[in-house]
Amino acid sequence: MIINISILGSTGSIGKSLIDILKLKKKYIKINLLTCNKNYKELLHQAKIFNVKNLIITDSKIFDFIKSKKKYSKYNIQNNFDNLKKTFKKKNDYVMSSISGLNGLLPTFNIIKYTKKIAIANKETIICAWNLIESELKKNNTEFIPVDSEHFSIHFAINKNHISEIKNVILTASGGPFLNRPLDKFNSINIKETLNHPNWSMGKKISVDSATMMNKVFEIIEAKNIFNIPYEKLSILIQPDSYIHALINFNNGLTKMVIHNTDMKIPILSTIFSNDISLQKKIIKNYDLDMKKINNPKFQPIDTIRFPLVGIIKLLPKKPSLFESVIVLSNDELVRLFLNHKINFNDIRLLLLKIVKSKQFTKYKKKSVKKIDDILILNKYIKHYINLKLL
Repeated sequence: MIINISILGSTGSIGKSLIDILKLKKKYIKINLLTCNKNYKELLHQAKIFNVKNLIITDSKIFDFIKSKKKYSKYNIQNNFDNLKKTFKKKNDYVMSSISGLNGLLPTFNIIKYTKKIAIANKETIICAWNLIESELKKNNTEFIPVDSEHFSIHFAINKNHISEIKNVILTASGGPFLNRPLDKFNSINIKETLNHPNWSMGKKISVDSATMMNKVFEIIEAKNIFNIPYEKLSILIQPDSYIHALINFNNGLTKMVIHNTDMKIPILSTIFSNDISLQKKIIKNYDLDMKKINNPKFQPIDTIRFPLVGIIKLLPKKPSLFESVIVLSNDELVRLFLNHKINFNDIRLLLLKIVKSKQFTKYKKKSVKKIDDILILNKYIKHYINLKLL
């Protein structure tokens, strides 16, 4: 049986991991669409392997360059996601949405109607527009599976249990590169140090978020949205090895603990080939239980002096609102400025806390997300505010 697949963001780390998995099932796979921003060489390499005709390159300069070359005329290359209806003759069986940042929001929303199942690795989609996404999923009878290791772990552990049976959920955090750095040395943190995560090989943006612990704030919001678990039942615990991803305590006294190595192929594989034992054995070859890590998980509470952004969790409204978008969009811009050497590491934390506590932005707790444009307009305003008012 042929599986029809599309990958949004196929040249990023998640996309490439999925491609590696699909290579082992190549004769059963038909890829309908691959997309990238700038990495056209990797995109064309993937397209050649799987004989993919439909490609999207969102960077305008790269798109114009590719379209000017006759040797690429055999491909149907687009610059945006406006023609999805013409691209898909029938529904995909599976879509991976792994475009990073706010750029993944609208494509994710728009492709839901064209797939039976969607795996989403884009945090902005789940945090900023979950009410819209959830409605679109129900409307089109599309199955959703989270890809993030923590949320996949919760999804896996809960299985068919009702949310009312859950006492609480604990997400784990490694603590990133600065878990043991002396506090008086935080002023000298540079970009290279920030990107040097001890356990995971990740993109620059998420590496910075891990270093500030902002990624865990996002994951708490995601868990609340995806599983409809109130914030008071969600918490974070440091587990430096990134070996234990989640602990789910049930009202009946039982606890499930989900463990896996720091390899994103594990959750990705389970979103698409959860019953393929032979494929799992090929990919998950050398992952026997690490008894040393189990016997000494090194659990520790979050140090809120070291990681002050975790305090943002207490500011979150119970109902979904545009305030969550304020947090995501402000952090995105501050991280961008840090990576461009415009601000230092401590500025990310100080300025973000200033923004989310100001009356100018706390008012968004009372404003609901009615359409994607609400978020896009807010993004422009926040960028303007940070660059003209705070710097």
